Amino acid sequence: MGHTSMVHVRIDDELKAQATEMLETMGLSVSDAVRILFKRIVVEQAFPLELKVPNATTREAMAEARAMRQARRVRFSSAEALFDDLEEDARQ
Repeated sequence: MGHTSMVHVRIDDELKAQATEMLETMGLSVSDAVRILFKRIVVEQAFPLELKVPNATTREAMAEARAMRQARRVRFSSAEALFDDLEEDARQ
């Protein structure tokens, strides 16, 4: 493999724990994931994910989701209520 270098990244503890857990279910370590990301950047000569600035509607939904998460509340009382609302929106 040749010489190796260390990459130090500051990341939220909870996010790191969640990502580590998900990667472990895939049989990967955090280091494996970073190596895969870097390799794809080199091979594709681009960042391997499409990054876009969210539009106003998406930003509003993101803000609502953050507020709901912080307040620990839900918008719908059940999955059925969610689907009913989606069907109503589709009819309009």
